[in-house]
Amino acid sequence: MSPAGARRAPTAPTLRLERSLLRAGHHLVAGVDEVGRGALAGPVTVGVLVVGPGTPTAPQGLRDSKLLTPSARDDLAPRLRGWAQAWAVGHAEPAEVDALGITAALRLAGRRALAQLPVAPSVVVLDGAHDWLSDPAGDALPGLAGPEQPCAAPPVTTRVKADTTCASVAGASVLAKTARDALMAERHAAHPCYDWAANKGYGAPGHLAAIAAHGRCPQHRLSWRLPAAALPTGVLPAPRGADDARGTRRA
Repeated sequence: MSPAGARRAPTAPTLRLERSLLRAGHHLVAGVDEVGRGALAGPVTVGVLVVGPGTPTAPQGLRDSKLLTPSARDDLAPRLRGWAQAWAVGHAEPAEVDALGITAALRLAGRRALAQLPVAPSVVVLDGAHDWLSDPAGDALPGLAGPEQPCAAPPVTTRVKADTTCASVAGASVLAKTARDALMAERHAAHPCYDWAANKGYGAPGHLAAIAAHGRCPQHRLSWRLPAAALPTGVLPAPRGADDARGTRRA
């Protein structure tokens, strides 16, 4: 018996839910997860990982991306790409987050990821309790320019904590996180004062101090409400978007 109060290691995610959906008649199941929702700079990113009836047990060491070190994620990502039936990552850029709001921007990134898949899943498992991937009534995505155009989403099954319990969703979270981290490290070269190679665009103290010293750049979400201490004297915070209330939450 473990000592009282000892922290248990997280249980590895499984394909239990995905296999139940396959037995129910779905031919391919896509796990979907997002990163970058609460960042101050850079895109929101959505990963999609597809499994089918013949997909074996997930690679050893798979966990939700937030529970893994950067080196563990980097080691796991190529194994996940080889394990999955198909996979893709989509982004929505800061200007699109400002124009659409965070929920619709996530939808756009997710649809761009789905559009890249070489196969068409018949159901999506989405982490959380809110289906942000499907179109609300009367709120279809605009035909925005981008590297991948959005496509329609299949039916969605939401599952709270799917990123820790469902292997396809945990895998999607790792692929999204490693892709976005690499992108922010690339963008660091153009704007090194913000230290995105380390903070990945989130609200770390050094990032906030750099915004206060140098102002914002086009990679910042201009609709985000920043803490007043992060703004230069005499500069008012930008108005907050309609649905971006968690501007400093880490993905």
